[in-house]
This record gives sequence, structure tokens and C-alpha cells, in this order.
Amino acid sequence: MSASWDILKVISDSTRLRLLALLSREELSVAELQEVLDMGQSRISSQLALLRQADVVSDRREGKKAFYSLRADLPPAQVALLQAALAAVQSDPALAADRENLERTLQKRRRTQEQYFNLIAGRLGKNYCPGRSWEAIGHLALRLTPAITIADLGAGEGLVSQLLARRAKQVWCIDNSPRMVEVGTELAKKNGLDNLAYKLGDIENVPLADQSVDLAILSQALHHAQHPQTAVNEACRILKPGGQLLVLDLNEHNFEKAHELYADVWLGFKESTLHAFLKKAGFTQVEVGPVAHEENEPHFVTLLASGFKPGK
Repeated sequence: MSASWDILKVISDSTRLRLLALLSREELSVAELQEVLDMGQSRISSQLALLRQADVVSDRREGKKAFYSLRADLPPAQVALLQAALAAVQSDPALAADRENLERTLQKRRRTQEQYFNLIAGRLGKNYCPGRSWEAIGHLALRLTPAITIADLGAGEGLVSQLLARRAKQVWCIDNSPRMVEVGTELAKKNGLDNLAYKLGDIENVPLADQSVDLAILSQALHHAQHPQTAVNEACRILKPGGQLLVLDLNEHNFEKAHELYADVWLGFKESTLHAFLKKAGFTQVEVGPVAHEENEPHFVTLLASGFKPGK
């Protein structure tokens, strides 16, 4: 039996089609799908199992949670069949309600992170934060060139940027927490750093112009992104040809409490995953390696990834 025939059988069920409509928009956990569809876990799990058997969706584990998404490498013929089916039921009231519920669920995700960072604004440098060590930051700082324009993406209060601004031409701090932006702006003013400016924004939609900075930094920010690849793509967009991206982030780990304690979306990344993010975005001379190992449990390891935007 052909794969296209399997797709036709899959989309013949309304529940599976509703699941596919959601997963074509966003990667979601079973709990989130329950919330959006208002269905029991067993029903959703059984339908997801059928979709997985048909190789239409893929899943990944993040600790004890399983996240599902539409398979990225579906053959064009199968994608066309699925798109046609979804287009045919686009105006169905059930799917319209699903889209509204999905947006509320995604907003809930964003609010959870924003509330955490608003809460710790003003205390970030005083409290423990995985991977935020002077050893790791020192490795990053040693690679910097003075008199350049820098974007610190997911900057928080701007711990790194407060140091860089003393020699850089201009430093932009981007953070999606209004309170972090307020605290950082106050610190810049207090320290007389006129070339340090804060902007409220998301690292997946950076409020800076194309090709406007020489160096982009994602320091312990990428594991907070809903879509890390999108964040790396945005860093590439704002970099001038020949500009450099530096990423400090945690190596993949199993400390699941990080979701709750630090509002982490991802439990770190493998070296190969970070390498793939940068290569897919178009960076060259990509390097990834460990730069810090924490002695205390859960023994976090910090990775430094770097790459250059071609064209200069």
C-alpha cells in the first residue's frame, strides 16, 4: 500500500485531522493537546500513536514530557494531500475553536516565562542560575573585538552587556521581560553607559534591522526559546556580512526541575544540535565545545558555539 494511501486513511478521522491541524502550527505536548482539544489523555495518546505509526508525526522527549510535531521530512505528495484536507475543513467550527484555544495555550507558555523573569529582575546576578558562571562568561568575552556594535539577545539585566559596553561602539540588549528591560535601563543609566540601550522584544523576532550589528550573543538564552532555530536565524539576519554569533548554553542534561525553577523550555542541547542550528542558519566556521563544568550537582556543562555570517 502506498504512503499516500496511508495519509488518506489517517485524515479520514476527524480527531486525527484536528491533531494534524494543530501540529502543523506548533510542536505541542500531550497535556497541551488535552487543554486545546478538551479531550482525555488516553484518546489523544491513542490517536497520536496511529499518526506516529503512519510516519506523519514525530515525537521527542524532554525529560518525562513527550512533544509532538508534524514530520519535517514528509514527501511533497503527502504534504499536498494533508494541506488539501486541512484547507477543506478550515472553516469548520471545531477547528476554528481549536485555533483560538491553541493561541491561549501558547500565550500561557509565554506568560509563565515572563512571570518568572519579572519576579527575579533585580536579583538575577545574586541568585544561582545554571550555566551563568564567570568562567563561561570569560571565555565569551575573550573573543570580543572593541569598537563594534553588539546585540545581546535574551540579555536579562544585561550582565554581559554591562561589561561589553565599556569598550563597544553600541550595545543593544533585547529581552521579552518588561521588568528586566526597566532594571537594565536603570543600571545602564547608573553606570553612565550611554551606548547601552535596552529594547523589549523576543529573540525569535528581534526588533533590530537587517545587517545592523557586528556581533550577536545568545548567552544562556537559547534554551528559553520556543523555536531555537528561529532564534539563531534571527541572529543571522541582524548580523552584517562577516559578523559573528556567539552562543553560550547548557549541554543536554536531565535536570527536569529546570523547567519549573528557571522557566527553561529545553533541557540544554547536544553539541551536534547547536552545530546544526548554526549551519542551517547559514553560518560558516562553526565551532562548538564545552567551556565550563560545574562541580556541584546536577553538574551542568556549558557549551560555547560560534560561527560567522558569510559575505564579507
